[in-house]
Amino acid sequence: MGKRLTWFILAGLIFGGLIGWVLNISLDDNGGAGTQQLADIAYYLDIPTQMFLHLIKMIIAPLVVSTLVVGIAHMGGGGAIGRVGLKAFLWFVTASLVSLTLGLLLVNLLEPGVGVNLALPARDAASGVDRSGFDAAKFFIHLIPTSAIDAMAKNDILQIVIFSLFFGVGLAAVGEKGAPIVRGMEALVAVMLTVTGYVMLFAPIAVFCAVARTLATKGFGVVGQLAYFMGSFYIGLAVLWAVLLGACYLVIGRRTGTLFRYLRDPILLGFSTASSEAAYPRTLDALDRFGVPPKIASFVLPLGYSFNLDGSMMYMTFASIFIAQAYGIQLDWGTMITMLLMLMITSKGIAGVPRASLVVITGTLSHFDIPEAGILLILAVDHFLDMGRTATNVVGNAVAAAVVARWEGQLDAPQPPDMDIVPATGTPVTPEVDKFEDYGETPRG
Repeated sequence: MGKRLTWFILAGLIFGGLIGWVLNISLDDNGGAGTQQLADIAYYLDIPTQMFLHLIKMIIAPLVVSTLVVGIAHMGGGGAIGRVGLKAFLWFVTASLVSLTLGLLLVNLLEPGVGVNLALPARDAASGVDRSGFDAAKFFIHLIPTSAIDAMAKNDILQIVIFSLFFGVGLAAVGEKGAPIVRGMEALVAVMLTVTGYVMLFAPIAVFCAVARTLATKGFGVVGQLAYFMGSFYIGLAVLWAVLLGACYLVIGRRTGTLFRYLRDPILLGFSTASSEAAYPRTLDALDRFGVPPKIASFVLPLGYSFNLDGSMMYMTFASIFIAQAYGIQLDWGTMITMLLMLMITSKGIAGVPRASLVVITGTLSHFDIPEAGILLILAVDHFLDMGRTATNVVGNAVAAAVVARWEGQLDAPQPPDMDIVPATGTPVTPEVDKFEDYGETPRG
């Protein structure tokens, strides 16, 4: 199923692009009637995509809670959790700094905004991006859920992680008394992985509709207007991939190539849907089959989706400096380094904020007296850029989990990369039955 699903998703990506392009060139030049037809087609094409994303949201909360709680319960005492968490955050901070720095260096080297020559707008010109979520105090208060049920209902990953940490540590502390709950959670993980397999069957259709809708409404014309900016950013992402995989190679060796092969499904899914949530279940499964113990993957991966978005990090510095270049605003290196450090801090406080990267960029622009309205320049192509940075986020978080597992001395032998996770009967295949042996024995008190 794994290899076939990859090809089906790729086919959906290609054919969706072709259909969208044909619709755009056929109807976009027909005046008002054609524009209305495109809007109607886009409306209906968006339905399967939104249905698929809703299916993903439906399984995210129970999947994160069950895997994380069981992993923490079997990880042992608070010392083991603290050790793994410290190693994960060490990697997150380093990777974030590298991503931000690469973005800063490459945007100054390639200068995609030089020559755009935008006229400076009025100082009160609005960007159209809601910055109400951009508040450090709100972030720290928001960390603690007032209700675990509410956090799961809203799919607030950060709050779910906090609740699961407390619940998992509590299960480990009570020992045998909590064993039935742990076994129930293990059963829930197995069920959710089976449900994940069913949901992923709809991925090719969702990808086809998402890509067709985007190209039908925007066309390739909008890409051409900012082609150099987009090309420069994707060059930056390629460099970042090389750095991440190179660092991974230094830690886990030749298995880095195998890891990349296991990640083909979540990378392609994240790229085509521009949704990190859509890629999460497949990334978790890929890491498990690669040999990262579930107790580590289920702990590191949710944290990474809040604190280790490498592609988004690069985009923040890249886009901020690009807008300054487009307005002809000269920034010295001291100012740009200050901007980098500010982005390093503020980007950690936007988990759950809609269009998070744009929110952070808009706040940064205003802080450095760069017109906020400059964000409108990149809004037209933001979806195409979001595809690349989402795929990069998938790679960055998978690498982080694999590296932490190696540092812990717990990177196991891989399973065959193309093993089905859900057979026709709906019962997990034999390797899946014993998957949870990696969590350890019974929880320790």
